[in-house]
Amino acid sequence: MGKIFIVMGKSSTGKDTIYKKLMDCGELGLKTAVMYTTRPIRKSEENGVEYYFVNEDTLRELQMQNKIIEHRSYQTIHGIWHYFTVNDGQINLDEADYLMIGTLETFEQIREYFGKDKVVPVYLEVEDGIRLMRALKREQKQEHPKYAEMCRRYLADEEDFSEENLRKAGIIKRYNNYDISRCLAEVISDIKSYTVK
Repeated sequence: MGKIFIVMGKSSTGKDTIYKKLMDCGELGLKTAVMYTTRPIRKSEENGVEYYFVNEDTLRELQMQNKIIEHRSYQTIHGIWHYFTVNDGQINLDEADYLMIGTLETFEQIREYFGKDKVVPVYLEVEDGIRLMRALKREQKQEHPKYAEMCRRYLADEEDFSEENLRKAGIIKRYNNYDISRCLAEVISDIKSYTVK
């Protein structure tokens, strides 16, 4: 029976980088599931690659069909945007192991849907000062830096990933991503311990 590994952590902990390197690690043979969103597609994106871009009518229809695995909504200046995972045949735990990236809420909902024994957290952390410096450097490289949004995300993460919330979710193992090579090696080793048949 396959596993679903969920990469998560506060902003600027290196989630995207670790996720990409794990997906590129051929010996793990991990698959992924493309999530859905109601937000508008960006110029650099392709439907079915980053996300499936749908409207709210499609979301409601999938909800009525009981096909939503997990669902999050965010109030933006453009209105409410929904992000969700659908039971659309992409995930077959009889055939493969999967890697996804998400929030603590994503992890809890997917675990509730598939069962505790099938969903494994990969929680990345970095010391807060280093994380803030990384976020600032990344934002400075943007054509139009949004420092207020960077600070909002930083503070929101403190609440979302509080020790209390991590404890409630049963997150015990932490992967320190100060040195990406060491962190990646540790994550790969642990994933192998779950997936060796």
